[in-house]
Amino acid sequence: MKQTKFFKTRLSVAISMLLGATTVAPVMAQEADTDAANDNVEIIEVSGIRGSLARSQDIKRDSAGVVDAISAEEMGKFPDTNLAESLQRITGVSVSRSNGEGSEITVRGFGPGFNLVTLNGRQMPGTGYTRSYDLANLSSEGVSTLEVHKTAKSYLPSGGLGATVNIMTTKPLNSPGFKYSASAKGIYDESNVKGDDVTPEFAAVISNTFLDDNFGVALSFSHQERDFQQQSANIQGWKAQSLFSDNSFASRSEEHAAREDYVGSIFLPQDVNYGINDVQRERTNGQLTLQYAITDDFIATVDYTATRVTVGSEYVGWGFWYGGFGGVSSFDYNENGTVTYMDVRADDGSFTANRATTDVEADSIGINLDWNVNEDFNVSFDYHDSSNGADNGADPGLGSTGQLIFGSNLVDRTTFDIREGDIPQIFGYWQNGGNEMLPSEIDHNFDQFIHSPGEATVEQFQLDVEWVNPYDFPLVSLKVGAAYTENFLEGSNTWSGLMGGPGFSPSYTALFPDNMFVRNSTAGFLDEFSGGGNDLATNYYYTFDYDEAISRAAANIPGYDPDFVSTRGDASILEETTSFYIASQWDFEVSEYLVQLNAGVRYEETDVTSRALQLIPLQVNWVAATEWITIFSDDQQYYVDQGENDVFLPSLDLKVDITDDLVGRISWGKTMARPNLGDLVSILSVSGSPKPGARTGGQGNTSLLPFESTNLDISLEYYYGEASYASIGYFKKDVENFVATLQSEETFEGLNDIQNSARWNDAVSALEGMGMQANETNIYNYLVENGFANADGAIEPLPGDPQIVWTISKPQNLDEKSVDGFEIAVQHMFGETGFGAAVNATFVDGDVEFDPTSFAIQSPLNGLSDSANVQAFYEDDELSVKFTYAWRDSYYAGGGQGQGSAGEPTQTKEFGQLDLSINYDIDENLTVFFEGINLTNEVEENYGRFEEQFLSARQYGTRYVLGARYSFSD
Repeated sequence: MKQTKFFKTRLSVAISMLLGATTVAPVMAQEADTDAANDNVEIIEVSGIRGSLARSQDIKRDSAGVVDAISAEEMGKFPDTNLAESLQRITGVSVSRSNGEGSEITVRGFGPGFNLVTLNGRQMPGTGYTRSYDLANLSSEGVSTLEVHKTAKSYLPSGGLGATVNIMTTKPLNSPGFKYSASAKGIYDESNVKGDDVTPEFAAVISNTFLDDNFGVALSFSHQERDFQQQSANIQGWKAQSLFSDNSFASRSEEHAAREDYVGSIFLPQDVNYGINDVQRERTNGQLTLQYAITDDFIATVDYTATRVTVGSEYVGWGFWYGGFGGVSSFDYNENGTVTYMDVRADDGSFTANRATTDVEADSIGINLDWNVNEDFNVSFDYHDSSNGADNGADPGLGSTGQLIFGSNLVDRTTFDIREGDIPQIFGYWQNGGNEMLPSEIDHNFDQFIHSPGEATVEQFQLDVEWVNPYDFPLVSLKVGAAYTENFLEGSNTWSGLMGGPGFSPSYTALFPDNMFVRNSTAGFLDEFSGGGNDLATNYYYTFDYDEAISRAAANIPGYDPDFVSTRGDASILEETTSFYIASQWDFEVSEYLVQLNAGVRYEETDVTSRALQLIPLQVNWVAATEWITIFSDDQQYYVDQGENDVFLPSLDLKVDITDDLVGRISWGKTMARPNLGDLVSILSVSGSPKPGARTGGQGNTSLLPFESTNLDISLEYYYGEASYASIGYFKKDVENFVATLQSEETFEGLNDIQNSARWNDAVSALEGMGMQANETNIYNYLVENGFANADGAIEPLPGDPQIVWTISKPQNLDEKSVDGFEIAVQHMFGETGFGAAVNATFVDGDVEFDPTSFAIQSPLNGLSDSANVQAFYEDDELSVKFTYAWRDSYYAGGGQGQGSAGEPTQTKEFGQLDLSINYDIDENLTVFFEGINLTNEVEENYGRFEEQFLSARQYGTRYVLGARYSFSD
């Protein structure tokens, strides 16, 4: 689908006029010849895949430092419909996925929080109460180029320690004339069950210039709908248990005597659950750009960009909760202590339903004034005000995210088994004598509702002055600038508490009739995994009507109110940054080699203000066998803390044209990134659901310093043909002020613990005397039956009880870490055959990897992994076919598990995805196309400390897109 277009630009006209002015021959024939020559000075633009790769190559070659880019194949057509998926084609860039598509990027091992996203050079706010920008929320139709700056530049906004990604959109005066592109697609997602089998996507981009090309308007609009289903298996966390102490877990096991060669903790799953999430997603993007060349030397630009995304989900889940493992009768574990099989008395089996609707609203309005004062001086002023908010309370009925949990504790025992297959197997033995929970036994456990909106805003003023040296001197240009940036991030959290329980006492089975629960088969569920589908040991689950369940509960259960006002959290961070920079370019020769030197420095001062609502914990109640709840005071107060920091960021880029085709580069400089938002909020918080083994809390530090990285890049690039090159590069990043999370055990006056209290120990003795296991369920029931519970069935702490020992995490700037690696890329066009290929790989290493054998405090780098990408295509004047494959190795995704021991990690398995794109030109304006995304139906998997510690497996399916595009330009 390669096309070649010929058209004039202002530059070609200027060149023509210059050539004409040098011709001194005042005769009509010669003037006619000159006019003809002027008409023939044209720019040749090649569209399609080859044209896109050629333009990207030109950007890479001409840039100072290490810059990679992706260009639109033609107006309104980017290589991928998702910007994150496009970016992963760049060497060193890999993506993290959400809902089966690229969402955020990691560059050279540094995750989303270490990378800065700019729109036309302006710093963009993160999505909601985060620093990370969700690229899945921005359509690609109005984008002309993506630039990834991997080395330091003094004139770039700070924050891109890994890289700065600049999204460049359509500017009408850059391409004068009338042109437009419109497309329509149908998306078929084979995972979809509840939504529409085919969902629409349509987009249009239009640009035109008026008043002799002095006024321009560009407008882009897109709307996408996608319906799909996510199927998953999950373990919420792994608990470390002591093996051979006198009161150890193993003292209740029959197997421990045969395994006394093992020394250390063993790890048990807190639960096993399966889930089906039906999702509907709508995304609407629009951008309007107005440009006016007031004079030939003064251009004013006003632009507005808007994003609206709505994601609605309905989730059903089922599984077993194992509680405190008091009911384990037998088990087996492997060489690293991971339990692979156990026979255990589960606390309960459950069936859940979740409903959530999240709205994302992002807006950016800006103005740019660019003035060429004379041939030597340019002054530009830029201002923008941008916001990006996310609200998970967009459900019109609830105003929150709701979770309903039904089930039963009438289970004698269960088995857990991960010795074979890809996913855990669970099996229940019920007190009814069968292997299934009956509808008549299903009771109400508890419901909870959460509302946690957040928003990030950036307001920025930037003034730049550039001087171009008119004299014959190595200094080519000098640029200085100053900026003021106000970055404000705020978020809140409201939680209903556990309503309608928790636990199964009192029983509410009479409120929920048997016919309300529908039995379903697991046929087709997780069938891409060994052990999925009908091979699941528990091959059934129940569903129920969400609205009916809430209505029945609200009408009959005392105190049940989905329109809650309860425990509230509220926090904000204000960062006010004043920055100055100077940048220079020098061109000179050394031993006949053309050398370009770019040197600069950036200085920033930042004032940080943290404001947060301090929740005051009063006591921890034991409200059900498996549920502990922190009671907070109604008296809440805001706590304000302040910090400040400054950074000095030098940069140096050296580029040498060794030959006409061979370019060498050396870059040195400093980049920075700011700490995580949660680490800056200095209040103390403790868990609202502090189950034994999960009594955790945290306290931030507003005075945390930014991460500062000293970077070295060395690369060699060989440009041996049109759109063909090979490159190899080495990079090293030494990061100071790395944030380490320190943990300490602390107690607080008044927060007493029922566990191991005198009445707890009495219950243990009594149960053992009756020959019963002293597990959480039996202890709780014994205390309730003996009058230790209040009128609501909750057991409250007493003044003489021991104090709760909390594991409190606090961030500190402690460590210095290093990351280094190699990037290799080859892009080759096979002559005029129409075939081409691009291959790249990144190999990273450093002292930032997670050590699963160490239980000491660690501060590994989220996202560090090797990656590789392959593109292979064929293209002629009518047809283009492209295969792309992206691979990412396993990586550390973050510390913490939902219900695991404190500090246990979450890691992601390696992932590779194969996509296909086919385009066919009906004529010079109309193109039909087909896309296949995740053709081999690859799945996503997470694990804990060791790969055997399964955490999650997610299956989405393959997506197919069929559509048409109509383009026109005069």
